[in-house]
Amino acid sequence: MDAFLASSLAVFIAEIGDKTQLLSLFLVGRFARRTPIILGILVATLLNHALSAWLGAWVASWLPPAWLPWILTGSFVAIALWLLVPDRDDNEDSGFLGLGAFLATTVLFFLAEIGDKTQIATVVLAARFTETFWVIVGTTVGMLAANVPVIMAGKWLMARLPLATARIGASILFLILAVITIWSALTAG
Repeated sequence: MDAFLASSLAVFIAEIGDKTQLLSLFLVGRFARRTPIILGILVATLLNHALSAWLGAWVASWLPPAWLPWILTGSFVAIALWLLVPDRDDNEDSGFLGLGAFLATTVLFFLAEIGDKTQIATVVLAARFTETFWVIVGTTVGMLAANVPVIMAGKWLMARLPLATARIGASILFLILAVITIWSALTAG
């Protein structure tokens, strides 16, 4: 349950103001129906985060056990610092938009997540927790929890979210995960 809760909360907070949230806003302005957009986000996130989590679990299985807490702690700190840098909306009209709301959302979200903070966080979380399935479910729930309100409330919600506060909160959460990881390693040995 720790893997699910940590993953959900980490991705939810990290996603506020992220480029995929801006993509959600763009897609809801482009397509009238919201359900295909939500389903596209679900499919893209499940695929992207499953691949990311499996990569994280695989890497963790190959690293010497003594190294893992230190690498994870460094990764959590790096993500915490990265989260302090605001994303920008670099979306431009794409040929994928002609595929319709569901396929366009699926493809665009999958591509937008490649190398994104939440994808890297998923890799690190899966390396941290042995419950890969719950990391995938948690990061997907976090992604949906952050994006569905944007899809439903759109510009009204985005105008009222304190994005700087959300970035700082997400950064603090990843620093806490770093401290917990290193503390657990030091007290276990």
